[in-house]
Amino acid sequence: MTSAPTSHPDFPDDETCPLLDPSRRTFLAGLGTLFAAAFGLAPASSDAQYYYRTPYNYSLPRGFQTAPPAPRIHTLTTEIEFYIKNLRQTGRIAANERTAWLVYDFTTRQYLAAINANYPYQSASMVKPFIALAFFHKVREGQLQYTTFQRSRMEAMIQHSDNSATNYFIELLNRTSRHSGPAEAERTLKRNHPGIFRHTRIVENIPGSGRTYRNKASALDYHHFLHALWYDQLPYSAELKRLMNLPKRNRIYSDAHGVARQTWVIDKTGSTARLCGDMGILIAQGRNGYRYPYTFVGIIEKARSANNYRTWMGDRGNVIREVSSLAYTHLQRMHNLV
Repeated sequence: MTSAPTSHPDFPDDETCPLLDPSRRTFLAGLGTLFAAAFGLAPASSDAQYYYRTPYNYSLPRGFQTAPPAPRIHTLTTEIEFYIKNLRQTGRIAANERTAWLVYDFTTRQYLAAINANYPYQSASMVKPFIALAFFHKVREGQLQYTTFQRSRMEAMIQHSDNSATNYFIELLNRTSRHSGPAEAERTLKRNHPGIFRHTRIVENIPGSGRTYRNKASALDYHHFLHALWYDQLPYSAELKRLMNLPKRNRIYSDAHGVARQTWVIDKTGSTARLCGDMGILIAQGRNGYRYPYTFVGIIEKARSANNYRTWMGDRGNVIREVSSLAYTHLQRMHNLV
């Protein structure tokens, strides 16, 4: 049974963000038509709907089927850059904000977009699956145990983004080493996965205020983590997938009206007054019955704290949803998705 969080972050993940209004849905539909005309592509056919995710069968990666690779299409980076440029010109993204985007298609094994993907950004709560992975390494090594109680704390950390639960696991890591908990988490990850966590820095617990600005990672690090997770190359991969698929609001599927409701999602959001992000795997449904998984990472970082956190977080969360919808529409054209 999932335990209720014992504390709430001062800047919680995107659980109270208002729904997109009809005008925003109309804007997205018009944007899709614009890109179709600009690039000579058929317009998207999916309807905008509200929905909740389908439970994820996390044994699927070992036996799931995909169709033969589709022809390579190079327009998604251009679409995202055009969209973000427009938001900057209209003032919806400020001059002191920078963004990063990454989309990788498992079917064709291609990066469809990788914008500012190598730069480290604040990780906020997106660091929490990394903490979970470091803990599971210690379990595999026999230094820690994964008990029923710890399972409930792990669910609180990933599903509810509970900061006290995160600090609980950081403290457990501290007990296994002479290093601090954050340092031992980073050390464990880089010792076992040097090719994944190249730009990752874990240097602090989650403060009581929830204002965590010093832990960092790049969009490429998140993708490499998700790629290894999908192919079961991490300890407790199935459990990590289960945890990251637990029902919760996110910014790549929830109210992303261009993403079909048949899509399954494994993800983790992150939010502070300076960071709005999400990273995850979306497993789309093709009209031929095959599944088409892809990673999506979206990050918006502000140089200084927003004056009105909730308004800023809500609007930037919607930007990520809109880019996620663009990515889905692009893959829909490639793979004839529903």
